[in-house]
Amino acid sequence: MRLFSYGTLQLEQVQVDTFGRTLEGNADALVGFKQTLLEITDPEVLKISGERFHPIVVASSDPTDTVAGTVFWITREELAAADRYEVSDYHRVEAELASGGRAWVYVKA
Repeated sequence: MRLFSYGTLQLEQVQVDTFGRTLEGNADALVGFKQTLLEITDPEVLKISGERFHPIVVASSDPTDTVAGTVFWITREELAAADRYEVSDYHRVEAELASGGRAWVYVKA
């Protein structure tokens, strides 16, 4: 499965804590979205990421908007682990990438 990350899931320590390994990926971009920041209050996520503000994306009315990030190949079990890591402000959807493929991505709920 493909997972696109524009935020903390790109951090090695977050990957090790969430998936038990470091992921390999390729640079790509999310099409039709724009990025903002979200304050995280979940103590476990704060402990893992070490960051109080995390990026979050919202659909844009401008189809030329893009958000840079990394696309990773992960297993179904790792996708479930990513679901557990993300706080309720995020919702997983399948979206178009600049490379022409599609991937799961966490967007604003």
